[in-house]
Amino acid sequence: MAEIKNRQWLLAARPHGLIRESDFRWNETTIAPLKDGEVLVRNLAFSFDPTQRGWMSMDTYMPAIPLGRVMLAGAVGQVVESRRPGFSKGDLVQGLFGWEDYTVTAGEGLMGLRKLPSGTEPLLALSLLGTTGLTAYFGTLTVGQPKAGDTFVVSGAAGATGSVAGMIAKIKGCRVVGIAGGREKCEWLTREAGFDAAIDYKNESVGEALKRHCPKGIDVYFDNVGGEILDLVLARLADGARVVLCGAISRYSDPSGVFGPGPKNYFNLIFHGARMEGFLVFRFARQFPEAIAELSKWHAEGKIINRIDLQHGLENAPNTLARLFTGANFGKQLLKLADPD
Repeated sequence: MAEIKNRQWLLAARPHGLIRESDFRWNETTIAPLKDGEVLVRNLAFSFDPTQRGWMSMDTYMPAIPLGRVMLAGAVGQVVESRRPGFSKGDLVQGLFGWEDYTVTAGEGLMGLRKLPSGTEPLLALSLLGTTGLTAYFGTLTVGQPKAGDTFVVSGAAGATGSVAGMIAKIKGCRVVGIAGGREKCEWLTREAGFDAAIDYKNESVGEALKRHCPKGIDVYFDNVGGEILDLVLARLADGARVVLCGAISRYSDPSGVFGPGPKNYFNLIFHGARMEGFLVFRFARQFPEAIAELSKWHAEGKIINRIDLQHGLENAPNTLARLFTGANFGKQLLKLADPD
């Protein structure tokens, strides 16, 4: 093949506080010839998720990205060249790829390399049918175990995972209360996403609103933010409550670190015979096909809305990631680079 130029964003610094463009470095290089077992992918779109800040900062469920290496994201791309059996030019594929125009991969690592069915919409594969929707699915149904009539509260409710978690809880017959920032997001939750109530943490007392909307306590709490809101929810638990720990975005940009002070009201777990459980969606990988089938069905029936916040252009990748930590995004944060051939 002719020489292919490749633009990239490399990780330049461990972030302190909010993510900045200076944490990354723009680089231009060329693609080396493929080795046996490798695939050359032209990246079409990237997923942006709060967990990426952890990848930049420290070892988590995967090693921290080394400084000077290309930044990573869940992505969908199209095969340009393949020396790997089972993958051919033109195939749409999904995996953990670099912030770059082209990625060479052998399909190793956390997400591997998965060929998408013909006709799959790339943006849907990165949102509702990707790790976002799957996280909401398993966090709600397997960890939260909602029952009809339960009061289900979710923070970060207008975000990608929180909104889907709430809509799944509604499908299961729960009364759903979302916590989000700003009037527009809260109105969307109740008018379009089908939530029973929404709490605007920027403009009202969350504690008072929880008392008003959850008079009999909270049966399931899907936590995406941690911090003060987690404490306020712990103070309102019902007997036998389940607290699903999905994320703690309120702490990710805290200079004192994500492992700062824990919840103050955790004794209510004892008083109410409740449990608090964290999870990683990749541990449910064997069940992904059945979950994707059910999410697809609910989407086709109009029971789940797939709201995305779409930015454009590789040059905007750092600022797109930063949107997650300022509340600028509304729905699943994606960045589009190109359309498939």
